[in-house]
Amino acid sequence: MTLATLSDVLQPALSGGYAVGGLVTLGWEDMRAYVAAAEAEGVPVILQAGPSCRKHTPLPVLGKMFRHLAEGASVPVVAHLDHGYSFDECQEALDSGFTSLMFDGSQKPLSQNIDETARIAELAHSAGISCEGEIGFVGYSGGAESAGTDPEEAARFARETGVDAMAVSVGNVHLQQERSEGLDEARIRAIEAVTDVPLVIHGGSGVPDAQRTMLARSSKICKFNIGTELRMAFGHALRDAVARDPDRFDRVQILSETHDPLVEATRRVLRGFKSA
Repeated sequence: MTLATLSDVLQPALSGGYAVGGLVTLGWEDMRAYVAAAEAEGVPVILQAGPSCRKHTPLPVLGKMFRHLAEGASVPVVAHLDHGYSFDECQEALDSGFTSLMFDGSQKPLSQNIDETARIAELAHSAGISCEGEIGFVGYSGGAESAGTDPEEAARFARETGVDAMAVSVGNVHLQQERSEGLDEARIRAIEAVTDVPLVIHGGSGVPDAQRTMLARSSKICKFNIGTELRMAFGHALRDAVARDPDRFDRVQILSETHDPLVEATRRVLRGFKSA
């Protein structure tokens, strides 16, 4: 069994000059493909259950799915709650077998974010698992704008919460379908100068490939969350499968044809996070 915590995979990344993919799952087809891709590349993988995934499938079911895949995998697999918004939700994920809890209090006042995140970190650590927090709200494409992380606030947040990983807002945006001009490297360097906590980029799909690779190898960014990019790859593969034979109706047969294209797209993503 290769079930791992977030710290299990991020601390070696921090010292080894590489990053780990936090891959946003929506169902069995993508999470299975993500693990297959990670095995093919020989790298760890973080399977993430975000709000839309949890709306579709209950946390106890997701926990069993993640753990089942981890039990058969040859590489470390992290079962990660992405954007938990309450203590009860984080507790349920813990009870469901998750090995990492991400609490998002980034839209709350700093002191409240620190207090609530510290409580989740204590919950996680008491159970022997990991906690990720977010300081500086990361916005959404076509929606709320990113706030930008203040380095001094980040230092205080890391120190007072005890988190194992810290998501930051440095020009990244969730749900971005096109590559952006890139992240604010000066802000990243200012943040990593005041903390040793592994940093996380949410909205990694919008970051140019070359910058993702460069930062994975030369900064304290140890985790890139990738959702939209792989969701689009799955969608294109699904459309192709349906269009090949409009008379087919067996969804298991149709969905099976998304596997190989999604594995290949995921391998390309994971390859970009490897060390030099």
